[in-house]
Amino acid sequence: MYDTIIIGAGPAGITAGIYTQRGNLETLIIHNCESALQKATKIENYYGFIDGITGDKLYFNGIKQAEKLGIDVKNEEVIKIEPCADGFKVTTNIKTYLSKSIILATGTKKKTPQIKGIKEFEGKGISYCAICDGFFYKDKTVAVIGSGSYAVSEANDLINIVSKLIILTNGAEKPQIRGDNVEINSKTIKEFVGNNKIEKVEFNDGTDLQIDGAFIAQGSADSSDFARKLGIILNDSKIKVNENMETNIKGIFACGDCIGGTLQISKAVDDGMIAGLGVIRYLKNK
Repeated sequence: MYDTIIIGAGPAGITAGIYTQRGNLETLIIHNCESALQKATKIENYYGFIDGITGDKLYFNGIKQAEKLGIDVKNEEVIKIEPCADGFKVTTNIKTYLSKSIILATGTKKKTPQIKGIKEFEGKGISYCAICDGFFYKDKTVAVIGSGSYAVSEANDLINIVSKLIILTNGAEKPQIRGDNVEINSKTIKEFVGNNKIEKVEFNDGTDLQIDGAFIAQGSADSSDFARKLGIILNDSKIKVNENMETNIKGIFACGDCIGGTLQISKAVDDGMIAGLGVIRYLKNK
């Protein structure tokens, strides 16, 4: 069992790991090699780089620094975080890890598919959390939008609840999933249609499909996805934390872009430092 598992390897996550590792905590950082930092062509407003640095180089330098300190760093996709007897269980697309504490530092991802009707029917048939809302679709026909490991995880949480489960890949490759009530549809989606609630999905080929609800699970899960499932308080999709970067769930901390504020590297590094020290104090006093 690890003392802490950090989800995300950007400036906030790596900084948190540097502090927990130097605080003699067994630390694991899990990342899926996706960060907004990598898209920055040149960074010139961060301390210590006279000629600037590309975001991609800074990102991978951070990972190398963590590894040099002896931190375990895994390039895997986290699909689920659950409480367990001694802390938390983190499930990736590869294996499962146990930890006494968690630091969420996945940043923010704009992964909602650009499909007409999604915003209109949010809370009226469109959902983002199978564990949270699956019960309301007992014995109904439900769709999951996505094709990756996260979509499969969401689908597995729904299989034994709904009467029929349709995975809409929206033109992407079909995922590997089995179930007597599971259907995979790879048609490209035109829009979601309904009156006061979602009633059907229309495809670009002119056909449609009657559904009672749809769960958005495109791409990888981010901090707000994990927060919803764990019961962490959100403010407009940003994780609410106290002055120690601790959420309302004991043992779970968050830092960086996922908590909002100024989306700058220097701020993320500060958040990570506070979160790392917060975890050290939390485990010391536990």
